[in-house]
Amino acid sequence: MSLNLPPEPEFGQAIDLVERQQGVLNFLATRRSASALALTEPGPDAAQLTDLLRLAARVSDHGKLFPWRFIVLQGKAKARFAEGLHDIAKTRSDAEKAQTALGKLINPPLAVAVISSPKPGNIAEWEQVLSAGAVCASLVNAASAAGFGANWITDWYAYNAAATTLLGLDAGERVAGYIYIGTAKDAPLERARPNLDGLTTVWGS
Repeated sequence: MSLNLPPEPEFGQAIDLVERQQGVLNFLATRRSASALALTEPGPDAAQLTDLLRLAARVSDHGKLFPWRFIVLQGKAKARFAEGLHDIAKTRSDAEKAQTALGKLINPPLAVAVISSPKPGNIAEWEQVLSAGAVCASLVNAASAAGFGANWITDWYAYNAAATTLLGLDAGERVAGYIYIGTAKDAPLERARPNLDGLTTVWGS
């Protein structure tokens, strides 16, 4: 069942940017990631996942390079991937800790690996990497707004060479994040938030 989104605009179509959408502001003011270990079935169905990826892909992207891609992990395939990571974890010096970390991947019904794939050209690689990070944030927000629980995680298997080879990354690609999506067993609790006064400077003042 789809998320009942409006039709995707045609290329070149004028976009009506409505003035203020209070619901969006309220959502952003209270949004909270769910614990990956607390995510259970049901996750998004195929149509809902397509909608979520469509929303996540509507991010800032200088040069229109689309310097990212998605790898969907679900069902038996996700279980096989986790088994492969388990074998890799056993070879590490922190084997027990590395194996325990896999619970965040195993428990949720769906994982989407967002892959940063910078393209050669005039757009700085840093900007392309930031675009991949924006995809991660947008996917978490879209899934949360759709009523699912979601969490953006990178752990050792996002950086380990054997793990990224198992995932199928090409040369020059990196995992921007694993986005875990499912149904949260419990409402997430608010966490500490930053003091913006200590992080904000008005230039020239």
